[in-house]
Amino acid sequence: MLETLTIRTPDDGHLHLRDGASLAAVLPHTLERFGRAVVMPNLDPPLTTVAQVLEYEKRILRLCPPQSTFKPWMTLYLDAHTSPAEIHEAAAEPAIIGAKLYPQGVTTGSASQVTDPLELMPVYEAMAESGLPLLVHGEDPDPATDPYERESRFVDRTLVPLCERLPGLRIVFEHVTTRLGVELVRSEARRMGATITVHHLLFDRRALFAGGLHPHLYCLPVPKTEADRLALLEAATGGEPCFFLGTDSAPHPRSRKECACAAGGIYSAHAAIELYAEVFEATGRLERLDDFAGRFAAEFYGQALNSGQITLVKDPWRVPDHFPLAEDELVPLRAASVVPWRLLRQASRV
Repeated sequence: MLETLTIRTPDDGHLHLRDGASLAAVLPHTLERFGRAVVMPNLDPPLTTVAQVLEYEKRILRLCPPQSTFKPWMTLYLDAHTSPAEIHEAAAEPAIIGAKLYPQGVTTGSASQVTDPLELMPVYEAMAESGLPLLVHGEDPDPATDPYERESRFVDRTLVPLCERLPGLRIVFEHVTTRLGVELVRSEARRMGATITVHHLLFDRRALFAGGLHPHLYCLPVPKTEADRLALLEAATGGEPCFFLGTDSAPHPRSRKECACAAGGIYSAHAAIELYAEVFEATGRLERLDDFAGRFAAEFYGQALNSGQITLVKDPWRVPDHFPLAEDELVPLRAASVVPWRLLRQASRV
């Protein structure tokens, strides 16, 4: 008899859905596996007002089947023009769970004009006052900074001073990739959480260059050293409530990955929870996946836990070479390779 694993319907604490035809193409993978997801606002153009965020939420929900109970947790995009008034309006809107900071030029859709994140202090003060969490892409925007040092530099230059100046501000360190970042989150665990992606748990920076350059493993922030990966692994599987699941699944068409200047982003929504199960099983801590995937993010954001369940079965399956994406193709993580866990039952009601 095949081994099975039943867990609470999980939440994705960090997800890119894009818009239009791309949204329609990728959303079903998330609906199958997750009850809710923190949806990123770095569209083109970015969602810098509450009205824009709520219109995007409607577009997402219109694509959900009638029987679906999926709930997108929406986020506001912070830029150089964000006002404290916009923050207070966002905090009063139940559909909006946080505001996202993308320092200028650090990743896809980061034309925020924010070159010194600390210059937004009035915005952060409004967030601390209203209780709206700050979600950060934690990389230093200085072009002179080594890409492998951007997270550490951001911790030293921005996050530590911000924590000291605003002890009441709640922060999510998105897709943390370094031991230093993990240590900061632990030290500020009373008001800080961090999402951890499955790809940063599965491989370190060597994988990008193993046998040649692999554009479909190129992501931002870039994977770091093996020591950093092991620190992430301990954080994710250690049962600490300040660390929770966030895929950072980011669809890019094949033409934007296999080109002279590849876009950064890895698509994992098609097998996300299955891959996390693989990681947790390899550490001998499979029983801790339930809380990491289905409890800790909800508790950080002050949301009720999902009441439904999903079931995984130990039954290896081959990931397709690609999925359709508008008029192009989407190459997923583990394309044409085997994943040992398979989703048996789709996400049930929350």
